[in-house]
This record gives sequence, structure tokens and C-alpha cells, in this order.
Amino acid sequence: MNVPSAAETDWDLQGLVGWNPDYDDPSTYLDTLQPSSPDQTKTYLGFAGGVDNASAKAVGLDEFAKLLDDAEKETQDVVTRYDKFAAAQAWLTDSALVIPTMTSSGAGTVVSKVVPFSGPSSQTGNKGSTYFKYVEVQDEPVTKKQYDQAREKWLKEKADSNKKAQQELEKHVK
Repeated sequence: MNVPSAAETDWDLQGLVGWNPDYDDPSTYLDTLQPSSPDQTKTYLGFAGGVDNASAKAVGLDEFAKLLDDAEKETQDVVTRYDKFAAAQAWLTDSALVIPTMTSSGAGTVVSKVVPFSGPSSQTGNKGSTYFKYVEVQDEPVTKKQYDQAREKWLKEKADSNKKAQQELEKHVK
């Protein structure tokens, strides 16, 4: 993977390539396979990228690029944007150019004394579990009942906060 050119890679099967999202948008994942991006195609697809790349055209990635470009242009309607990215994802899945060989379920048994939802969290970006500001620690391990109650409260607060943020946003975006 860490080689100077795509020609020096061995791409029969690669299981150590992955991506964590930077932000909440499908483009954070799908842009990693944009055929016009040489660094991305070398890392994720095993060939030198470029706008007129013969390898990309041979497997139809020029069609995928058009779907991505079309989705990227949609900046006003998030539902339409996500539908367009879904079409690009469907094309990618149907093409079987990238087949996931491993995944993380995100599930595991944890014993913790950290008060549930007391610290920062994020689905994307780098401001999640590695930051300790506001984290509260209790004397006894967290029980399932305590976690479930805290989660229910957090989900309600999150829904209220999201609603308020959406209302504020509507005042600024026409």
C-alpha cells in the first residue's frame, strides 16, 4: 500500500485498506474511490488515477465518476443529494470492484464506570471518544438499566437539540 506508484502494488486481495469518515455526508466515503484522484485510486483500487485513465474506463469507473460528480453538485436538497449518492453506491456495489473483506460491528462487552453520555461523542470526525472533557466517573460499574435510561434521556435531548438547530438554520437559509 505504501509504495511510490500503483504499478508496484499487488492487488489480488487487499484487506488492510479502510476509511473513517471526516463528516456526515456520503461523499466522505465515496470520494475515496473517485477515479480522477491519483492518491485515492492507488490506495483503494490499485491503479494510477487521472481524468482519462484507461484502467478506470475499462471497468466503468468513468460512469461511477459521473454519478459522483452529479451528486456533489446537489447542494440545496439533502434528500436529493443522498439519493444521488445512493445511486453511485448502488453502481459501486453492483460492479463488485470493491468487496468488503472485513467489517467492524462496533459491538463488544464493556465494563465501565463512566457515566453514560457524559462525555463528547461523534459519529464522524475526531472529537469523539478520545476527548475527556465533561466525562464523569461514578463509583460503581454502569448497569444495563442505568445505561438504557441515560440513552433514552440522551436521545430525547438530541432530538430536541436537532429540532432547535434546524429551526435556527431555517432562519438563515432560504
